[in-house]
Amino acid sequence: MLLSRRGVSGIAALVAGLVATRVATAAETAAKTHRIAMQVSTNDPGVFDLALNNAVNLAREYGEAAEEFEVEIVTYGPGLHMVRADTSPAKARVRSVMESVPGIVMSACGNTITAMEKAEGRTLELLPDVGVVRAGAVRLVALQEAGWSYLRV
Repeated sequence: MLLSRRGVSGIAALVAGLVATRVATAAETAAKTHRIAMQVSTNDPGVFDLALNNAVNLAREYGEAAEEFEVEIVTYGPGLHMVRADTSPAKARVRSVMESVPGIVMSACGNTITAMEKAEGRTLELLPDVGVVRAGAVRLVALQEAGWSYLRV
């Protein structure tokens, strides 16, 4: 089959376009920051430990690949016990992870804190470096809408 000059130039333009797209996609992937949100909403040390393991494993993998990452573990409902200073079964592990693995953030639900404080009649104290968001579920939705990946634990 013979191709006209127009056909050859059309194929060349198509190939050049595909190559340029492939190069741009590779560059975008290399520059991408991986953002992962995890939910802890149960008072289960095993679930919380799994969330911490996943966060550390993600940090290790992306770190070895020299890729940027952010992980946010959002606690709410009964899961808030995992980051409470008085009830957390993982105080030492949380401190270790937060001090040694940059890029991992822990958030506590303000609505849950308010409800627990009212029920218990006292002010709650969270573990060091745990931030407070207004509503845990809303925070997870906002992160996902901003393009973060959701990892179920």
